[in-house]
Amino acid sequence: MVPVNTSSFASETRPWLASYAENVPEDIAVPSGNLGALVQGSAEKYPNAVALEFFGATTTYAQLQDQIERVAEGLRRLGVRRGDTVALVLPNCPQHIVAFYAVLRLGAIVIEHNPLYTPRELRHQFEDHRAQTAIVWDKVAETVQDFPVDLGVRSLVSVNVTTAMPRAMRAALHLPIASARASRKQLTTQVENTIRWEKLLKNDRISAEVPEPETSETAVIQYTSGTTGSPKGAVLSHANLLANAMQAQAWTPTITRGGCVVYAVLPMFHAYGLTLCLTFAMSMGARLVLFPKFDPDLVLKVMKKHPPTFFPAVPPIAERLMQRAVERGISLEGIEIAISGAMPLLTELVEPWEKLSRGYLVEGFGLSECSPVLMANPVAENRKAGTVGLPMPGTLLKVVDPENPTVELPLGEPGELLVKGPQVFSGYYRKPEETAEVFVDGWFRTGDIVTIDEDGFTRIVDRIKELIITGGFNVSPSEVEATMKTHPAIADVAVVGLPSTHSGEDVVAGVIVEAGQSLNEEEVRTWLRERLTPYKVPRRIVVLDELPRSLIGKVLRREVRTKIQELDAA
Repeated sequence: MVPVNTSSFASETRPWLASYAENVPEDIAVPSGNLGALVQGSAEKYPNAVALEFFGATTTYAQLQDQIERVAEGLRRLGVRRGDTVALVLPNCPQHIVAFYAVLRLGAIVIEHNPLYTPRELRHQFEDHRAQTAIVWDKVAETVQDFPVDLGVRSLVSVNVTTAMPRAMRAALHLPIASARASRKQLTTQVENTIRWEKLLKNDRISAEVPEPETSETAVIQYTSGTTGSPKGAVLSHANLLANAMQAQAWTPTITRGGCVVYAVLPMFHAYGLTLCLTFAMSMGARLVLFPKFDPDLVLKVMKKHPPTFFPAVPPIAERLMQRAVERGISLEGIEIAISGAMPLLTELVEPWEKLSRGYLVEGFGLSECSPVLMANPVAENRKAGTVGLPMPGTLLKVVDPENPTVELPLGEPGELLVKGPQVFSGYYRKPEETAEVFVDGWFRTGDIVTIDEDGFTRIVDRIKELIITGGFNVSPSEVEATMKTHPAIADVAVVGLPSTHSGEDVVAGVIVEAGQSLNEEEVRTWLRERLTPYKVPRRIVVLDELPRSLIGKVLRREVRTKIQELDAA
């Protein structure tokens, strides 16, 4: 335990304020209006500036605003009204940004979906929100059409992403050669009985008489990843998402408004990509470069002309890009700020990245329920490796006893993180009981076990739901994983708890063996006993071919557990 003054509580003293970078404010004022004002404001200030770039094709802010208003009118004629839910199932493409803001212009509610979900996963979410209108990648249209009649998707708009590409690239995709056919097949397909996206674009601009939504109204229902249970829809208001965009602006005062460049390599249907690309970038008047999927060679090609001022990423993406840049002798200079989230950021990655880019690579943290950014390391020399940084301006934190969340713990003491701020959601869609479970006196229970040090920096210890209880002892999977990764024969590892008849749960490790190495289970267990308390040492070590991961690279412990159980049953 860190020796601290036990009378000093984070929620009262806000120790993190002294660690803020220069010119970062303590609080922010949430603007009135709605998210549509972000694009509209940039269109008024920078009408001829490039808003979107997609394989070299560009869209100015004036053109983007025009398309939003035309598609909004098209959706209105399809019957979309204020408060209706509209499903988006799209990769990163210009149509995604237009659809997002067009839905919001009507006061309707955006529901983002992963276009790579299986039919079962997608259907589960549709069963929950019951959207009558869906705007989908044409590759997904048939999946939605195959849903049961009782789901009632009344209007299905299909998007061919290749229509947003440069004319020469579209022509190349239709060449009668195998490579062109293969590329075209990956990007688009023929669909029937849908409304073509281009039909919406042919409408007149929406009338100013159609009322816009209020700040307090719901803007987005963002489904959680479901890594610890069945997905739930977090209800986010215009105010929540505006606040998070303004907090991100406040955190990066050195980035020039208008003319900065943001790369959308993260999927925009994910909360992380949504805020930093769909809202923050648009509020900055940035050139948003869209990548349907991460391809380091494609990213490096774009960097030659327009290096990203701001680069949101996850560690695997940053690492792959850096390795490829070194292999090809391409500079990363120009990337002023890279922010990493979703998983721990290791010093072994930060140091070479910052040497090559001459910019910052800092770690942040968030949850879908918090729009999603809660905290980040300062973009300054006082950042602390191994921590997720400091709360965003206007955000309060406290650490409590997980068994009694009304009891606040002293600084330095590990406990559950509770948060309060303008970016925190109001609850889960149509789930009042689940909502009540995660709020205590207006504070949101994150489910994360953390410590906050005397400078206000937060360190994630583990998630409550992923703690393993064995023989009455709590075991942190992250702690065991971090230790096991230092063994020379182990390339990667995920630690889970499996039911036990005698100790509640057994600690079990699924491992990937380092190339060229062999693994002796008993030798590894003996090695671990020298480094961990005996009850933390895995009872079993199972060699796997791969570790299941989310689209942004986070290991899905729940799926690792299922995979090991299936192997046991085979």
